[in-house]
Amino acid sequence: MKKVYSALTVMLMLTVSVAFAQRTVSGTVTDGSSGEALVGVNVIEKGTANGSLTDLDGNFKFEVAEGSILVFSYIGYSSKEVTVGSQTQLDVSLIEDVTNLEEVVVTGLATSVKRSNLANAVASISGQDLAGKTNIQTLDGGLQGKVAGANILNNSGAPGGGISMKLRGITTITGSSEPLYIVDGVYIDNSAVSNGSNTVTAASTNGAMTTNQDNAANRIADLDPSDIENIEILKGASASAIYGSRANAGVVIITTKRGSEGKTAITFKQDVGFAKILNPLGTRPFTSQSVLADFGAAAQTQYDAAEAAGKLFNYEDELYGETGLLTNTKVTVAGGDEKTKFYVSASRKDEEGIIKKTGFERNSIRANVDHKISKFVDMNISTNYIKSKTARGLTNNDNAGVSYGVALAFTLPWHDLYPNNNGIYPNHPANPSNPLATRDKSTVEDETNRFVVGSGINFNLIRQENSFLQLKLQGGMDYYNNESTLHFPEDLQFTIGNQDGVYSRGNNVTFNTNLSAFLIYNTSVGDIDLTSSAGVNRLDQARELLTVQAQQLTAGQQNLQQGGSLTAFHRRLTSQDLGYAVQQEANWDDKLIATASVRLDKSTLNGDANKLYAYPKVSLAANLANFEFWNFGTVSQLKLRGAYGEAGGVPNPNAVSFVQPKFTALGPLNTGGNTGAVVGTAFGDPNVEPERSKELELGLDLGLFDGRIGYTFTWYNKKVEDLILVAAMPPTSGFLNQQTNLGALENRGIEMSLNALVVNNSAIKWNTTINWWTNESEMTRLDVPAFNPPGGGFGAGLGTIRLEEGKSLTQIVGTDGSPDVVQLGDAAPDFQMGWSNDITFMKNFTFSMLWHWKKGGQNVNLTGLLTDFGGTSYNFDEVLDDGQRLGDARIAAFGSGQNSALFVEDSDYIKLREVSLYYSIPKAVLGNAFKGAIDRVRIGVSGNNLFMDTPYSSYDPEVSNFGSGGVLQGIEVTPFPSSKRMFFHLEVGF
Repeated sequence: MKKVYSALTVMLMLTVSVAFAQRTVSGTVTDGSSGEALVGVNVIEKGTANGSLTDLDGNFKFEVAEGSILVFSYIGYSSKEVTVGSQTQLDVSLIEDVTNLEEVVVTGLATSVKRSNLANAVASISGQDLAGKTNIQTLDGGLQGKVAGANILNNSGAPGGGISMKLRGITTITGSSEPLYIVDGVYIDNSAVSNGSNTVTAASTNGAMTTNQDNAANRIADLDPSDIENIEILKGASASAIYGSRANAGVVIITTKRGSEGKTAITFKQDVGFAKILNPLGTRPFTSQSVLADFGAAAQTQYDAAEAAGKLFNYEDELYGETGLLTNTKVTVAGGDEKTKFYVSASRKDEEGIIKKTGFERNSIRANVDHKISKFVDMNISTNYIKSKTARGLTNNDNAGVSYGVALAFTLPWHDLYPNNNGIYPNHPANPSNPLATRDKSTVEDETNRFVVGSGINFNLIRQENSFLQLKLQGGMDYYNNESTLHFPEDLQFTIGNQDGVYSRGNNVTFNTNLSAFLIYNTSVGDIDLTSSAGVNRLDQARELLTVQAQQLTAGQQNLQQGGSLTAFHRRLTSQDLGYAVQQEANWDDKLIATASVRLDKSTLNGDANKLYAYPKVSLAANLANFEFWNFGTVSQLKLRGAYGEAGGVPNPNAVSFVQPKFTALGPLNTGGNTGAVVGTAFGDPNVEPERSKELELGLDLGLFDGRIGYTFTWYNKKVEDLILVAAMPPTSGFLNQQTNLGALENRGIEMSLNALVVNNSAIKWNTTINWWTNESEMTRLDVPAFNPPGGGFGAGLGTIRLEEGKSLTQIVGTDGSPDVVQLGDAAPDFQMGWSNDITFMKNFTFSMLWHWKKGGQNVNLTGLLTDFGGTSYNFDEVLDDGQRLGDARIAAFGSGQNSALFVEDSDYIKLREVSLYYSIPKAVLGNAFKGAIDRVRIGVSGNNLFMDTPYSSYDPEVSNFGSGGVLQGIEVTPFPSSKRMFFHLEVGF
């Protein structure tokens, strides 16, 4: 009993002493130069999980042990450590660090590392840099000019996106070179879904109703960029290998905003703006005599009469000259306590296009919740419902003369195409359709309902002084239903006596789920910190495309049952991937950091669905400035890094037909009223394997003057083996071709970034960033003869992409004054550069701008050829060196097929991507006026694409008639013109 009493006494004394050692510490964290409060600074008691985040006023408060060390960390600022003595008030200022060395970057499926220890050139874009300066159209469009190594271009200027993004070059020929998108742990589908307009445009001459030429939007446009906290971009296999057979083209990891402990913050944002055509081409300067010379006496009479009546029309302005109203409204509520934190947002975007009856609407509701069940278990859930609606009109390639651009090409100023007093539109005298009637009476739109849900639960199984064991379970779901509607009434010029009206309904459903379970163990052995992780990942994907079209409509009806004939397009695709991953990280006192991992994947899309393919990765980073021998005070960081990794690309099904390379497709057959199936012409390869990227990356990171200047240099070599291509089959086989592994390619490039805090004092703070990058590609092995890939153009007579061993993957070939086919250019740029500046002055004003320079590269401009045929080219009468008019020369070149060089043009540009100016009303003024009811008010103006300088003779050198496929870029056929956008902003915080 005496021993028990003694033990209880000792325990009581220890408890009392500990209680007396605890103290409540509070304080304010501010910017070291401006003195402004910093919101969301992480304040942690070193060596523990005890901590807090600063609130909207930069304040923090929590209990700590006396003598402990508090670590203050904030993205974009240098961390600071402060020892707690007897004081209870700690006011701390942080100094900005443009090198972002303290930023935490994802390195694996369940682990992360500080940027200062990173062995790869992972690009990080904050939510502020993405969408906090102006109102961007889409998430991927907001990255243009901001990411070294990323070739991001608009396929067209239509509202709602349509963006192609390729990281470090092309990684596939037959599939998509778009990266994998992951949002809060959820694998996101970014497909571009055809609306079935090929029935009327006949852009693809294979008779199908669906095609990749109908200006489809990609589905990443559904996400609200202003909900994003951070984006990390794993640009190559050396960084993305842990994601296995879906990471061939890189990985974009998106983290959305979450709540923080403290006062509940309510924010209201309202943006109002307008859009106008960026680069109107103008009209051909006709005179009565020029009309007589080119169109004859009858046309001259019409021209003279129209001129006398004041009825010479500018149809470019009529079709593309609308001023689109742009509005964006958003409300967010965020806050929480020690156990539960939440972020809720609701937004509505409504953007009108520069063509009547076009636009983009998006309604989004998001709720993110984090809850700490106990010190051993915490969980999170992220939910997002989106309803979007897109009306993109009828543009791009067209072999029936019905799209706006093709009809415009044959519309002369003296043609009167306007409706009469009874609303009846006249027939076009020189084209199968009246573009004004097509625009005003047709419907081309789609609506998407989407649910994205992700959830995770973490079990802290072991937590000791120098080690922990954690189990992370993560799951996600991405479901959307895309419904398309097309209606071309029976009284349009091109439907009368032809289709007699077309009504189409599409119902496209995608349902993807992903699950993962990982164990993470961390321990220390002396000065070496070791983190081990192992787990399993499963991805299930299901897609169904259904389009039903009715022709020969009953007058005035929009109903599939009111058609005289029905046709249907129906496809289903399901797949499952299963992966196993292990990773080991070792950190020796932030001096040497090594990582090794391997991912084992299998997929039902592979020839052998049960075969495991290994994707390894190794990396090493050496922070020389952290070694004891380093005594160069001005050099605060010098890191050498190297990484090697492999990633895969599963054999992609055809984007439209869903035909898989491993299978021989069966087509429908009806003989004598008996249904059956007929063997297709493409022979499946049951042994087809995934494409494989092998990347070596070497680099250097340099920091000067305590992080005020940062420089990174990266060289990479990315080889892709087992490329899937189409090979011709011998006639005796009974098949035309087979899709299998037949080639290899290589991408080589350099990326450089320079960040500088140029000025930093109480009056002005100026940050500048320059990103420069270049990529060269080569087809290193081709087991079939050189060929022009489908969608790479329209043949050598007009200029086309050609794949040829030893040549660039994006070379453009054609004729140059003779029947010989030669290289005329290359769709890839020589280099690109982005230059961004952020300036804060007079404490409350912020100014920013982003310039983007693309040097080199060529496009095939076939819009000019079509307007030549119609005699409407604005530059038709431009005189060439040989004395010919440009329009005459291009028409002659088309007729002979021997001078496609006239259609290949330089596509360089300099663009002012973003510019903004904001003013924040001082808090003292708000306090006096609103007595604490309003915390902050910010007003501003901004713009997108306000300026472009280019030698290209059409609307915009950023264009792709065939969407975002592997090598499909730089081919233009009457696209939706790009727009420039201006906004006025109001932000109020409560």
